[in-house]
Amino acid sequence: MPISKQEYKKMQKQSEPKSPVLKNCIWAFSVGGLICAIGETVVELTQKMNLTLEMSRMICCITLIFLSVLLTGLRVYDNIAKRAGAGTLVPITGFANAIASPAIEFKSEGFVLGMAAKMFTIAGPVLTYGISASVIYGTILWIFQAIQKQA
Repeated sequence: MPISKQEYKKMQKQSEPKSPVLKNCIWAFSVGGLICAIGETVVELTQKMNLTLEMSRMICCITLIFLSVLLTGLRVYDNIAKRAGAGTLVPITGFANAIASPAIEFKSEGFVLGMAAKMFTIAGPVLTYGISASVIYGTILWIFQAIQKQA
């Protein structure tokens, strides 16, 4: 018995589970905000220790990456991410998790063929694109600056 596209969409809509959008947004906002608050606290505390703003920000990045990888290794970060969703994708913590997760998952295959090879499975394309784009943009900028100096 053939079904029209409209009937199929109607049946699909009736059978799909309802997503608690508001609850998900609140969780994402709260967890993302907490991660940012932790980062800001690290910056403020290190500045009170008479470090420069640049040094404080660097320590903040290192701290957030360390905490993200530690929680990933303890299998806590994934549980938080299941509930908070996009809130855990605050760029630096989400990226650290994306690199650490495959490495931890494949550690039984050995250091080189397991952890090292799988570490950049997810992050590899991002790194490749980012590095390639920065080289191209830098070259273009260098050419334009050279042309301006000659003019």
